Amino acid sequence: MGANGAADLTIRTARQQDGPELARLDRVSWSWLSDVVPQPGPDAELFDERRPPEHFLVAESAGRIVGYVHQGPATPLASNRHIRQIQGFVVDPEARGRGIGKALIEAACDRARADGIRRMTLRVLAHNAPARRLYERCGFEVAGVLPEEFWLDGAYVDDVWMGRWL
Repeated sequence: MGANGAADLTIRTARQQDGPELARLDRVSWSWLSDVVPQPGPDAELFDERRPPEHFLVAESAGRIVGYVHQGPATPLASNRHIRQIQGFVVDPEARGRGIGKALIEAACDRARADGIRRMTLRVLAHNAPARRLYERCGFEVAGVLPEEFWLDGAYVDDVWMGRWL
């Protein structure tokens, strides 16, 4: 990592026992800036049949989990198997600004490439400028915009589709 980054940052595949900590990160990171569903409750489960631990990469620093990225198939179709989609991404608010997000996104792209995936896609809310800047720094480009796709916190918000060739 850089001079102000987490020198001890480790990125690994999630384990079943990480579920409660990742769910906690979801709760403390929740915001209408990045989320389209209400804040998860204290008993919310993160892992399920559609989101198994092996679809998650977690970032650890100083012995604690500081973020995760969830990637999965863009659709269940065999004809779309060459595409993977980032479907969840969180960095602990207390650990932001240290390069952890970029490291997680790059690790997800590296994992997908190693799995033979050709393209990584994601969706981001148009008003989430910090996330959009991060994705652009990681090589993602806007592929399309769904105008006023969501009504969030009293305003219509565009849904921006982004992608990157691997």
